[in-house]
Order: sequence, then structure tokens, then C-alpha cells
Amino acid sequence: MQSAAFGADRADELLGALGEQLAALGQRFVLVVIGGSALLALGLVQRATRDVDVLAIAAAEGLVPADPLPPALAQARDLVAQDFGLPADWLNPGPSDLLRLGLPEGFLSRVETRGYGAALTVRYAGRLDQIHFKLYAMVDQGAGRHETDLRTLQPTAEELGRAARWTRTHDPSEGFRQELEAVLAHLGVADADLDA
Repeated sequence: MQSAAFGADRADELLGALGEQLAALGQRFVLVVIGGSALLALGLVQRATRDVDVLAIAAAEGLVPADPLPPALAQARDLVAQDFGLPADWLNPGPSDLLRLGLPEGFLSRVETRGYGAALTVRYAGRLDQIHFKLYAMVDQGAGRHETDLRTLQPTAEELGRAARWTRTHDPSEGFRQELEAVLAHLGVADADLDA
């Protein structure tokens, strides 16, 4: 099995192959993707990633959670994993809970859309929304790559304040607030209004 980490060109290749598999199955999907692969696709970071994080699937009724992946999408993903020697979770619905808890206001107006053949369209989360998600992940999971990505995105104090207020809608606990304040201070923002 090959290394699970891949860059932007490889991610495009994998998604192109996924589109081909979906077409062969007579299926079509529109995926909403966040995280490292989205940052790579938009040219916002240059690091490798290990997976494609599917936040949601666009359907006639709007965005629906990607968890669990629909059977045809999971089948196509598994075929691509076999062909490229990747773990099956190279495409996964890990961040679906973010959709259930609510996306940043105006999220869909900021996505960048790319087509991978006739059967697959991917909507990548925009920079501002990635700042929201990366700040939440940094507070929730610790610094590491989340801090690295966040610093690479070079958010302004206003953008971090906006993202911080959004994170509070996902976890209003006092413990989270204290950790959020510590992370913001670490990032150079000491006076964000977290209750606006």
C-alpha cells in the first residue's frame, strides 16, 4: 500500500478517478469538502494531506450530512482505494457533525466549485470558512497542523473574532470558552467579543 499522504495533484487525480467510478455506476454526486484537501485544492496551503473530508452532500433538499456515505459513493471510493493502494478512508464523512451543528453564515456563497467529469462535482469551503473550522479544531483537538494551517491562512483579528463567535454556537460550555480565549491569545487576539 502506498503512503496515504498526497498533495494537490494527487488529490485531483483521485477525485477524477472517483468521478469515473461514479459514472460507471450511473451515479452523480455533489460533495462539499473542507479540511486539508480543500486548502490544497484552493492553493491556500502546500502541505500533504491524508484524506478528503466530506462535510456534506448537496441534494435537492439542500445540504445533507455525508455520514454515512451513500452506498454507491462508498463503493466508488473503495474501488479508487484499491486502484491506488490507499486506505478506504481516504474519502470520509468525518466532519459531518459540523453540518448538523450549523455552518458559518453565508457558507455556500463562498465555496469554490470544481468538476471531476460528469458524475462528480466538489464544492470546496472558502478561506473564511476554513478559518472558522481550523479555529474550532485547534481549540477542540489541539494545535498541530490546525495551528499551522490557521497561521498559513493569515486571518485578521476580525476574522478570528467572527470565527470564535461561531465556535461558541457549537460548544457554549465555560470550559470551551476558556480554552478558546487561551487559543486566541496565543494567536495574538486578546480582546475578541465572544458573545456578539
